[in-house]
Amino acid sequence: MIYPASFEQKIGFDRLREQVAARCTMRASRERLAGEGFTSSAHEIQRRLSLADEMRLLLDMEHDFPGGEYPDVDQIVAKLRVAGSFLDVDEVVTLQRALATLGGIVSFILNRRERYPALYDRTHGVEAFPGIVQRIDALVDRFGNVRDNASPELMQLRRAIREREGQAAKRLQQVLAAAKSAGIVDADAQLSVRDGKPVIPVSAANKRKINGFIHDESATGRTFYVEPVEVVELNNELRELQYAERREIVRILTAFTEEIRPDAELIAASGDYLADIDLLRAKGRWASENGCVKPILSTDGRLVLRNARHPLLQQTLRSAGREIVPLEMQLDPRRRILVISGPNAGGKSVCLKTTGLVQYMFQCGFPVPASEISELPVFESLFIDIGDEQSIDDDLSTYSSHLQNMKNMLAGASERTLVLIDEFGSGTEPIIGGAIAEAILERLLERGCYGVITTHYANIKYFASNNDGVANGAMLFDVQQIRPLFRLEQGKPGSSFAVEIARKIGLPEEIIRRAGEKAGSDHINIEKQLREIARDKRYWEQKRDRIRLTDRKVEELEQNYAEQLAKIRTERQEILKKARQEAQQLIADANRQIENTIKTIREAQAERELTRLARRELDDFRERQVETADTADRDADVAREIERIERRRQRRAERKAQQGAAAAEEPAEVPAPREVEAGSKVRMAGQDAVGVVQSVKGRRAQVAFGQILTTVDKERLTVVSNNEYREATRPQTARTVVAADISARKLRFRDHIDVRGMRAAEALDAVQDFIDDALMVGVGSVTILHGKGTGALKEELRRYLRTVPEVASAVDEHADRGGAGITIVTFA
Repeated sequence: MIYPASFEQKIGFDRLREQVAARCTMRASRERLAGEGFTSSAHEIQRRLSLADEMRLLLDMEHDFPGGEYPDVDQIVAKLRVAGSFLDVDEVVTLQRALATLGGIVSFILNRRERYPALYDRTHGVEAFPGIVQRIDALVDRFGNVRDNASPELMQLRRAIREREGQAAKRLQQVLAAAKSAGIVDADAQLSVRDGKPVIPVSAANKRKINGFIHDESATGRTFYVEPVEVVELNNELRELQYAERREIVRILTAFTEEIRPDAELIAASGDYLADIDLLRAKGRWASENGCVKPILSTDGRLVLRNARHPLLQQTLRSAGREIVPLEMQLDPRRRILVISGPNAGGKSVCLKTTGLVQYMFQCGFPVPASEISELPVFESLFIDIGDEQSIDDDLSTYSSHLQNMKNMLAGASERTLVLIDEFGSGTEPIIGGAIAEAILERLLERGCYGVITTHYANIKYFASNNDGVANGAMLFDVQQIRPLFRLEQGKPGSSFAVEIARKIGLPEEIIRRAGEKAGSDHINIEKQLREIARDKRYWEQKRDRIRLTDRKVEELEQNYAEQLAKIRTERQEILKKARQEAQQLIADANRQIENTIKTIREAQAERELTRLARRELDDFRERQVETADTADRDADVAREIERIERRRQRRAERKAQQGAAAAEEPAEVPAPREVEAGSKVRMAGQDAVGVVQSVKGRRAQVAFGQILTTVDKERLTVVSNNEYREATRPQTARTVVAADISARKLRFRDHIDVRGMRAAEALDAVQDFIDDALMVGVGSVTILHGKGTGALKEELRRYLRTVPEVASAVDEHADRGGAGITIVTFA
């Protein structure tokens, strides 16, 4: 039960319903919205809320859901139900649009069963009629005209119509040319059309000089429009053919209507589904725009509002660039009624209206303007008494209208009732008014109903403080700034701050003093104590907020230091790991160098003792490096040891040279293949680094430059000899070149490129270099701005990106940020 009948207007729900209706595109969906009202069925509330909330999520997350306007089909269905009727061309086109849209929606939702279960349940079993859509497409073109090939007879008739039109036009041009030559019509005269027939404009003086029928005259009477007798017969034949064409179109449409007439009820059900989706879409859009969500349905009698807002107030403040103060409130079986007190214009009525609106929206199946953790029970009745209901016709004053509302509330109050009363007890003499209000509150409490009541009466505050089931609440007030804070605090009564407000607006101090004397010291002391409590609480709240802020900053600093320490430790491990790898590489290089030395010694017929000595020194060196791998001076030790071994090798070689032993030359290099193939040593044009070809695909090759893999054109690669490769990959040189190259690339690299205005070949080369640099510096994604145009450049670039193994995806940018004109490339 909802009381009074103007409940929706009092809480502002009627205006919210209008906003949702404005987002509906179908007449049927607006009618459904108007008829979808308050319900006390928990199952129905859950069903409505689940559908609306899933549609809100769908609209926020999915961008390919069928949009636009949904057409109404109820009038088409009504026509189908009448035997002998047929659909005209416009109605057939409307039906095609409706069924095509329906098919897209059904297919979209059925493919997302796990994501939107409630929408799936509503969609499952809905018929989309793809056969009817195909049949209409075969009958009507995209401009809404019946196709020539809709039937053989229609094709023949239209061919004949075109022939007659051509003959008539040709004959009419001949008559017009002859009339111009004879000076009967003006030299610049052109054919015109009157009553659907082509005519010749002739001056009034010459109208009898052309044989024919006069169909019209100009407004001034100076020009007459004559149909020459030579084309009358042709035009008559043409008119007969046009009538035959109309009859054939009616026959085709009648036959089509008879085909689909048995499906009229199924089409009506599909139209109802489309109206439901349109209504849900309007609710979802409105909910997303106003921050509304699906709350928790309370089963233990708790009414908990978290971050609740009144949408109309929020919209007004947003347009003024201000933020709304959300409502935090809780009612439960131990504290069912909340008595709110505080200063005028402090937000008491807004709290009451917000509570009523959120609960009413919830039980109408609307997402509510509150947090998702809000809890709302199901009430059977909602009563409200707010505003002035005085009526001359009903002989009701302000107070008598309030009492009438109280009478009706008491008659229907139960433990499943929510009562909302504003300015409780006001409108009459304060003492008796407060006493009546207290008695009514006591009876409401006995009935076990829930309620939110606002008042200024002290006896109501005392009653709330001394009785179980009722709680006080105060609208906070900044005593220092003399302004309301619009925030509700439960657990204590509020002061009206009448003296402070009177002083702020400039009421004479003498009047304020006299008012205090008349009110009595007891009342003044109570108000003073309430003000002091409010002031002290405000002080300690500010102090608590500062402590919390300080704690939060300390936590942030602690977390920041912990992250920096973890980062330093990670970097240290990476540096040590890299140092180990470089040391092992240096050892391997030293090993190769010493092996070459041993080979040289052997070829020079050196003594075996020298060979064993050199190998033993190498083994000792390797073991020492492994044992000291974790020391910070590893690189320096490696360099010094290699330098020492190199000096010994040189001294031994000099001694052998003095003994007359000739050093043997290394075997001749096998010529490097000139064609780039797997295993070739190559150098890239414009670079000093050399690498090894890993694989070749067409005119693209994957090359390993040290630890870096990249894909380049074969034309940019030059095959080098093994000697050149070894020389270029000597440990220290290679490390210096690659590190310097990567560092330079990282400094120069930008994660976006603009190829608009380039030719396809130029753009492809630029993008290839860009992708190679991106892979080398190790970024996760890049952006290519190529513009929309004809789409040829985009397709060429996408074709290349699909050939790069490291590219995980290449998709369009979001529509708000460039859409199809920008490609986002993500690397695996």
